[in-house]
Amino acid sequence: MTFRPVTATRKAQPALEGAGVHLHRVFGFGDPAEADPFLLLDDFRNDDPALYRKGFPWHPHRGIETITYVLEGSVDHADSLGNKGRLGPGSVQWMTAGSGILHQEMPLGNARGQMHGFQLWANLPRDLKMTAPRYQDIQAGDIETVVDDDGTAVRIITGQFWGKCGPVDGIAADPLYLDVSVPPNTRKVLKVDTYANTFAYVFAGAGTFRDAARPEGVRVEKEVAGQELNIRDLSGNRTLVRFGTGDEIVVTAGPDGVRFLLVSGQPIQEPVAWHGPIVMNTREELRQAFQELNNGTFIRG
Repeated sequence: MTFRPVTATRKAQPALEGAGVHLHRVFGFGDPAEADPFLLLDDFRNDDPALYRKGFPWHPHRGIETITYVLEGSVDHADSLGNKGRLGPGSVQWMTAGSGILHQEMPLGNARGQMHGFQLWANLPRDLKMTAPRYQDIQAGDIETVVDDDGTAVRIITGQFWGKCGPVDGIAADPLYLDVSVPPNTRKVLKVDTYANTFAYVFAGAGTFRDAARPEGVRVEKEVAGQELNIRDLSGNRTLVRFGTGDEIVVTAGPDGVRFLLVSGQPIQEPVAWHGPIVMNTREELRQAFQELNNGTFIRG
């Protein structure tokens, strides 16, 4: 049993994407080895439809998987293969772009104009870069929420956790993707794969992600002597938390509780040639992809 230390925390930064969607970029377009196999995470959250309704019109992807998780509002999507649909609150679309696809995503707010969701990009290994595109559209009711005795609730999108398995399957990086809610003033230990790259993204409440003995008024699942909680280390809204190696994450929720994504995956450790929504292994493969995009041969099969 080894607790993972926190190696870095960082606030998501405002960004403008698509046809004018105001969002916050958690990470992306930096060093691809930093979160390998994950390339990018965006938090698209807004209460003003004027700041998101222009959406993400037709654009290409090749060599990656895009994972869209909707919390509030909905997202209409369509692609060059004729697929189309709507992602509602609590639903997930795991799209394997593979050899190439053109698609669009148009966010729609709820009755109060609120829109909130996440998009995560996961890299594909060399031998799957040109695989056939594949969709996994998962409805909210198909994602199981497991509640522990202390009230901690975990939605399992993919991977195995607490004896349950998420509905998304057949993913190259064998990822774990969880939506975790820890009640106020509760300390929780969560097991993760020792060899997987792992991060947490706090999007509601606040908590500290380090091992600690019990502060006054905090319920504790497991005591570890000789360490103290520093309340100044609480990570709050829109905070990325990166971890070192180990097989357990320790989180202590603040007085309002904490909710976060917990994501881990096996590193691919291959060269990355990346430009926008196309991610290959070599510059020549990247050049070929854009040449095909320009001459109309990008879509295979």
